Amino acid sequence: MELRQLQYFVSVVDAGSFSAGAVALNLAQPSLSRQIALLESELGQRLLVRTGRGVAATEAGQALLTHARTMLDIARRARDELRDMDESPGGRVVVGMPPRVALGMSTPLIQRFREKFPRAVITVLEGLSVSLRESLIVGKLDLALLFDPAVSPQLSYEPLIREKLLLVAPASSRLPARVSLSALANFPMVLPSAPNAIRHLLDKELSPRNIQLNVLAEVGAVRTVLDLVAKGVGCTILPESGLSAKGDEALQHAPIGPPSIWNALVLATPLARPATRLTRGTAQLLRELDFRHR
Repeated sequence: MELRQLQYFVSVVDAGSFSAGAVALNLAQPSLSRQIALLESELGQRLLVRTGRGVAATEAGQALLTHARTMLDIARRARDELRDMDESPGGRVVVGMPPRVALGMSTPLIQRFREKFPRAVITVLEGLSVSLRESLIVGKLDLALLFDPAVSPQLSYEPLIREKLLLVAPASSRLPARVSLSALANFPMVLPSAPNAIRHLLDKELSPRNIQLNVLAEVGAVRTVLDLVAKGVGCTILPESGLSAKGDEALQHAPIGPPSIWNALVLATPLARPATRLTRGTAQLLRELDFRHR
């Protein structure tokens, strides 16, 4: 059983098909299928089963998947530790960010990373905080920026910025100096679709008070939400840093509360995997970013 075969097996499971796995590995599909067949023959177990949508791991495959991820992670850490001994370490670091953070922060992060680590490669993956958190736990990410994540014994959280949520309305609106929680029910809303950190915060504060929002539409991308608000479709709820693009300054906004609802952005790192020089340096670059002006 070779590490290369385990990498192929994990890639196929993650991709959900041999064809997608071959593309991800930049490998011919027949070669990939042959290596998986050799692995199954060596172990004496069927690891994958074909479905209507591709392939899925069998019970034996699921058992191997856990060990394979651990073994590949150990091998990667050993390689990174040796590379870490160089004055300018090589290797790769994978950082996860929510889309509205990545929109403003990916460019300065990558620019500073290239200056500090010219021999290394950085990958920035976008996703919702919920999915990024799970990817960090299973080892698909080295670091992640998350909005208000659930507590996990497997992760360490370092707060980077806290912001109050605002009611954001079309430019023609007339808003009070502050909007009470109960008054939020009077505004037609366009909100990010669940699962979403802001929706979780709103539900946590409004549900115990029996306050139900008038949601007209749910949209995944914050940029699209703001475009709809600008066109007068409805209002939305965001932290101030969400109003960062040109044209957003024309929108009306007012703080919510009391009580105020706070949105927190944290730097999340895995507790089980020791940090390399490259991940430590990338974490420091993330701490130095100006998140209030993204």
